[in-house]
Amino acid sequence: MQEKTILALNFIRNVVAKLPDTLEKICFDTPAFYAGKNIFARLKEDEENLVIYTEEREKWINISPDTFFITPHYQNYKYMLVNLDLVEPIILEELLITAWKKRTTKTLLKRYLSQ
Repeated sequence: MQEKTILALNFIRNVVAKLPDTLEKICFDTPAFYAGKNIFARLKEDEENLVIYTEEREKWINISPDTFFITPHYQNYKYMLVNLDLVEPIILEELLITAWKKRTTKTLLKRYLSQ
């Protein structure tokens, strides 16, 4: 794994560690992040992009199609790819937290929002 990928993963892990009931497991031979049983992000096999759950991918793709995009495989799913070399850390953090909020349970979301 390239050093830049390790740095990106460390950043992602630090963000995810602040969210209740998150797990890191392997999915398709890459690190993946779960809200309970629901996956919300994973490193793509190319180790350059993050697959992330979003209900606003058109918005993100319109903002920066080089940074946010999909492949035909993701056309019918609520996921997009994020280029880890191009994404701003603050935006990546926002995307991770939003993805977690959409994939976690109502109970955990309520607890998180009340902090």
